[in-house]
Amino acid sequence: MRKALLSLSLLMSGPAAVVAGTAGYPLPDTPAVEQQVNHLLGELSLQQKVDLLGGVDGFCTRAMPTIGLPRLCMSDGPVGVRMHGPSNAYAAGMALAASWDPSLAREVGTSIGKDARARGISFVLGPAVNIYRAPLDGRNMEYYGEDPLLAGSIAVGMIKGIQSQGVVATIKHFVANNSEYDRRHLDSLVDERTLHEIYLRAFEMAVKQGHVGAVMSSYNRVNGDYTAESRYLIHDVLDRGWGFKGLFMSDWGAVHDGIKAFKAGLDLEMPAADQMTPAKILQGLQDGTLSQTQLDSKVRRLLRTAVRFGLMDRPRQDYAEPLLGPAANQVALRSALESAVLLKNAHHTLPFDAARMKTIAVIGPMAYPGAASAGGSSHIDTFHTVSILEGISQLVGSKVKVLYSPGLPTPDQVFKRPAFVTGDGKPGLLRQTFDNPDFAGLPAASTVDATVDHWKPELWTTPATLRKSIRWSGRFVPGKSGKYLFLTAAASQDSYTLYVNGKAEIVQPMREGQAPHAVTLSLVAGKPVQLRLDYKPDVAYSRMGFGVIAVDDLIAPAARKMAAMADAAVVAVGYGPAAESEAFDRSFELPWGQAALIRAVARANPHTVVTVTSGGGYATRGWLDDVPALLQNWYPGQQGGTAIADILFGRHSPEGKLPFSFQRAWKDNPVHDFYYAHAAPDGHPVVRYGEGVLLGYRWYTSHPDKPQPVFPFGFGLSYTQFRFSHLKVSGPSTDGSVEVAFDVANTGHRAGAEVAQVYVGDPSAQVARPARELKGFRKLRLAPGESRHVNIVLDRRAFAYYDVCRHGWRVDPGKFVVYVGDASDSTPLQADITMGAQP
Repeated sequence: MRKALLSLSLLMSGPAAVVAGTAGYPLPDTPAVEQQVNHLLGELSLQQKVDLLGGVDGFCTRAMPTIGLPRLCMSDGPVGVRMHGPSNAYAAGMALAASWDPSLAREVGTSIGKDARARGISFVLGPAVNIYRAPLDGRNMEYYGEDPLLAGSIAVGMIKGIQSQGVVATIKHFVANNSEYDRRHLDSLVDERTLHEIYLRAFEMAVKQGHVGAVMSSYNRVNGDYTAESRYLIHDVLDRGWGFKGLFMSDWGAVHDGIKAFKAGLDLEMPAADQMTPAKILQGLQDGTLSQTQLDSKVRRLLRTAVRFGLMDRPRQDYAEPLLGPAANQVALRSALESAVLLKNAHHTLPFDAARMKTIAVIGPMAYPGAASAGGSSHIDTFHTVSILEGISQLVGSKVKVLYSPGLPTPDQVFKRPAFVTGDGKPGLLRQTFDNPDFAGLPAASTVDATVDHWKPELWTTPATLRKSIRWSGRFVPGKSGKYLFLTAAASQDSYTLYVNGKAEIVQPMREGQAPHAVTLSLVAGKPVQLRLDYKPDVAYSRMGFGVIAVDDLIAPAARKMAAMADAAVVAVGYGPAAESEAFDRSFELPWGQAALIRAVARANPHTVVTVTSGGGYATRGWLDDVPALLQNWYPGQQGGTAIADILFGRHSPEGKLPFSFQRAWKDNPVHDFYYAHAAPDGHPVVRYGEGVLLGYRWYTSHPDKPQPVFPFGFGLSYTQFRFSHLKVSGPSTDGSVEVAFDVANTGHRAGAEVAQVYVGDPSAQVARPARELKGFRKLRLAPGESRHVNIVLDRRAFAYYDVCRHGWRVDPGKFVVYVGDASDSTPLQADITMGAQP
C-alpha cells in the first residue's frame, strides 16, 4: 500500500497537482494517469480483481485497502442527493429542460456535487436522459423532454457541474427505457436509425461533450438483449463508437446472465455480484470462456475513475461543506423560477396585483404541503419545502388575506368512510383470509372490517415467504342518485380486482409499483350494489385501501365558499409522489376529483388560475376553457412555493418553454398505438417503436393535417413580448458548418427571457425525414426595448441523418431550410441553404 501511495504522490507532484479540495478534478486521461492505473492494477491479486466486479452494502463499491482504494459510495441523484438524511431538492429534470438553460443545469449540478461531498458520496446516479416518449411514463419528471439535442445539452451542463466538484456523474438509463410499467421485462424493439437519432443522442453528448464518468444500464431489453448484457450497446456503440473509457454499471438487479454481461462489457454489477459472481468469473477464466484482458479492462476502468476524480487522494466526506445553506437554497430557487411555463394567460389575468387585492383563495391538494419531488429514487426528503400556500402567504404578508382549503379529501379520508353493509346486514365488509395466494378452499379466518383503510404507499418491500389472499365482500347502498367514485389503492407488487355487481371495474395486476385507481359509476338511491374485492398482497400484511364517495361530495363546501368571496383563486393540482413515480406509469387524466375541483372553483370565481405539479402532459379537456390562466410548475424543488408566488404576482416574468409537445388527448400522440406491450413468442412483453423518428413535434410539424397539440414543443408565454428579425444564413464553410445569425428584441415594457430556437428541414433527403428538427437554441435575457444579435453555428452533423447502410451519419446534398422562432410551430424567420455532397 505504501508503495502504491508513493507512486500516486509522485505522479501528482507536477504543475497540475491538487493538494486539497476538488479544484482541477476530474483529471484528463493522460499517460501519467494510465501509468498510475496500471501500477495499481498490478498490485491486485486475481481474487481481488474479481471481487471488484460487484458492489457492497447496497450503494458502494468494494474497498481495497492494500492499494489505498476506499469504498466509493453512490446516491440516487437526478434532482438532488437522496441518501443519508434530508437534503436539498432542486427543480426536477423536466423542469430543467423547460428552462432551456444549460448554464442553469451546470449551476444545479455544481450544487448537487457539493451536496454529495458533504455526505461522503462519490458517485451521483444522474442525470437521467431517457426521452419523453409518452406522457404516461411515471419517470418522465426525471428526464429532459422529447428532443435529444435539448436533453443532451441540459445533461452536459449537469454533468460538468457535478464533476467539477470531484464527484462522478452517472448518465442513465442506457437505453430506450421509456416507460415504467413492467420495465424489468419489456423488450424495446427500436430500428437502428431511430435508436441513434432519438434515443442514443443525449447519451452520446454526455460522453463526448460532458465527458461523463459513469454510465448506468436500464432494466429493459433492447432488440432482444438486456442492456446490461448487450455487446452492441456497450462495446460497439459506447466504447468503440464513442470512445467511452469510464465505468459502465448495471442498474440495481438489472443483470440476468452474468457471463453474458461480463463478455458484453459490464464493469460493475450493482448492488452486488449476484449474477457476475466471483465463482462464475473465476471458473470462466480458468476454462478459457472469459479472458484476463477483459477482467483487467473492467478493473482498470474503476481504478481510472478513482484516480481521475481524486477519490484516493482526499477524505470521502467534506465536513467543511454545509448540508444546508443559503447558496443551495438560491440555486433551488433559480431552478424553479426559470423552469415554470405559463401556458395560458387570457385577458392578462396574470400577474396578480397585490395592491388591488383584499383576498385570495388558495385551493387544492397540491397547495400544501409542498411537493418538491415526485416518487421513487428521485424523491428527496428536504429540510423544508416551501409550499404554494406558504409562498403566496409570505409574499403578500398581512396586506392580503390568504384563504386555504385542500378542496378534496385525501385517499385515507375516503377509505375511512364507513358506508358498507355485509351480506347479513352488518356494517362493514366481510373479510375472508386464505392461507394460499389463489382464494382456494375454505378461508382460514373470517371477520368483519368496518372499513378497508390499510393503505401504505410503499414502493420497494420484502415479499412474504408464505403467500395469502384476502377477499372482502358486501354491499354499498347509495343515499342519493348520481355518480359515485370507487377508489382503490395498494402498493408495490400487490394485485387486486374490484368487482361491482359481478363486473371487474378496477384491475391491478402484479407489477412493480402502482398508484391509486378510481372508477366513476352511476348509482340509484336506495338500490344496493354488490361488492367483491379480491386482494393478493405481496407482503405479509394488508396495505389495501377501498372507499366509495358521491362525486357531489368530493369537493369541500369550504372551497366553493372561499373561491366565491375571493378576488382571485389559485387551484393547485397535480400528481405528487404517490401518483407519479419510478416503477409504475401514471394516468393521462389528472388524479381523481381534480378536474371537478377546477371546474367548481372556476364557476365560483372567474379569476381562477390553475397551477399543475407534474412531470409531463395531462388531459385539459373539460376544464381548460373554463380558466383564464394555467401555470405549469413541474416538481419545482424545495423553493417551489416561493418561485410560483413570485411568478403569479409578477416579481419574475415566466420564462420556461415546453420541452415536449402537449397533446389535447392521449390518442393524438403518435406513440399512442405503439406504447403498450404485446407478448412475443418467448412470452416476454414487446414494445415496438413504430413511430420511428417521428416523435413529438417531429410528427406534428410533418403532419399539419393531423390533430395538433394544445401547446406545442418550445412554447411558453411571458409577461413581455419579443420580435425576431434579420435572419442571415452563411455557409457552409470548409468544415461543413453553417452560421445562423438573427436579431431578437424585447418589444414589451418589462424585462424577460426568450429562447431562440433554430430548426432545420431537409426536403432533398433521400430518406423520409421530419419536416423540421431542433438543431440549436439560445436563451436570452433582455431589458425592455433591448435588442441582441445572435449567432448560432451548426456543424455538419446538424444536417445529417443516420444512414443504416453505412452505420453512420450522412448528409444528402441539396436544399435545406433553416427556421428560427420561439416554438416548433412558430418560426417567423426562414431561409434556404444548399449543402454539398458528403466529403
